[in-house]
Amino acid sequence: MSSSVVSPAARLRGLRPDWLNNPKVWRTEVLAGLVVALALIPEAISFSIIAGVDPAVGLFASFTMAVTISIVGGRRAMISAATGAVALVIAPLNREHGFGYLVAAVILAGAIQVALGALGVAKLMKFVPRSVMVGFVNALAILIFMAQVPEMHDVPWAVYPLIAAGLALMVFFPKVTMVIPAPLVSIVILTVITIAAGIAVPTVGDKGELPSSLPVPGLPDVPFTLDTLTTIAPYAFAMALVGLMESLMTAKLVDDITDTHSSKTRESIGQGIANIVTGFFGGMGGCAMIGQTMINVKVSGARTRLSTFLAGAFLMVLCIVFGPVVSDVPMAALVAVMVMVSFATFDWHSIAPKTLKRMPAGEIAVMVITVICVVATDNLAIGVVVGSITAMVIFAKRVAHLANVTAVTDPDGSTVVYSVTGELFFASSNDLVGQFDYATDPDKVVIDLSAAHIWDASSVAALDAIETKYAQRGKTVEIIGLNNPSADLHGKLTGELTSH
Repeated sequence: MSSSVVSPAARLRGLRPDWLNNPKVWRTEVLAGLVVALALIPEAISFSIIAGVDPAVGLFASFTMAVTISIVGGRRAMISAATGAVALVIAPLNREHGFGYLVAAVILAGAIQVALGALGVAKLMKFVPRSVMVGFVNALAILIFMAQVPEMHDVPWAVYPLIAAGLALMVFFPKVTMVIPAPLVSIVILTVITIAAGIAVPTVGDKGELPSSLPVPGLPDVPFTLDTLTTIAPYAFAMALVGLMESLMTAKLVDDITDTHSSKTRESIGQGIANIVTGFFGGMGGCAMIGQTMINVKVSGARTRLSTFLAGAFLMVLCIVFGPVVSDVPMAALVAVMVMVSFATFDWHSIAPKTLKRMPAGEIAVMVITVICVVATDNLAIGVVVGSITAMVIFAKRVAHLANVTAVTDPDGSTVVYSVTGELFFASSNDLVGQFDYATDPDKVVIDLSAAHIWDASSVAALDAIETKYAQRGKTVEIIGLNNPSADLHGKLTGELTSH
């Protein structure tokens, strides 16, 4: 028998997920999911308060989002759950029209995300510059830290040494062993200390009552009319865009951290499916949760869908089965975890003096503007959009000066050849018309575009204007050297861009 024959057992092992074949991976994923679940509980309750709904609504949303996206999402190990950005978008709808309309908006937002994903909206991510991505990451770290500040304000003095102890455990415990995630060790030890010593500090239970049963599917309690659709549509569209923006940016960040590729189109569609499922289960919707994703991927070392699935599953188990125990977890322990996450997330290299000295001023400006916009608006999507637009403007301004014109007149003085080099588009072509000597040039003018490329209608219009100015003086213009794409565009538009 040939040695190349693969046994059925070996073939089956090759089809299994990594976590089934490797006990070490399995342990890492399970423990990471548990840490994330513990961190999700107070966050989900806080976002429920922002949205103006019962805490159980946010917890149910985190459960259904995480479980669903673990199956249909495009980025392994990324955590999706109820988020503050989504809560801020849909809070006015719940306040003005009621919970039924909020649920209906979540379902419609999911449908919009599926449609946008199918249309290829994820491809727009390639237009997000690196400086915006760095600004996004740094702003995210700042927001994560700022979100912990209220938990450290006007609290019993014991909170501060507990936070310091939690940070110390997470820094030094990995030097002892990496078998158990340091955040989980920190949470367990601080919980045991506070309970055993009877230390009175804010706990998870102070955030709100945990649910005692699983969510039940059902239809939103709204009239199925055109008026309902027109009411929820603006909120659903805003939620869809914000959710996709945060999810795709987070997926790109995880790609960079894990040095792996993910399907952004599948992630877009998956986010939509997860929101539809969440809406039918009475949840408030959500998107990728960046802080919890960093706990899962960067702090705990998770890399598979199992950790995402278990984060949602453990969340419900902790609430329903171990609710009284989880309620006693001190908030100081979770604050310490999130502070550590914020420090680990921040790109410290990007603000090092050595880096700033070498970085172009425009890139630094884009990074700073992105950070300022995100922190000022508390909205990552707005910062990314503003930062990207700023980067495009700076790029266009820089490239606009790369179009040069040089003139060479024949010895007999009958012809002048203008050589144009660079990229011709709306910014650079505006200056093109003024670089020709219409009055003193000879009767024949040749414009050589061998070293140039025409990108848009503005450039064709500029060339038409040059020809017109020479024609008014009885001079002829010949354009040569066009590459095929430029020739096609010029041929289609020349003479068609003005009404006279």
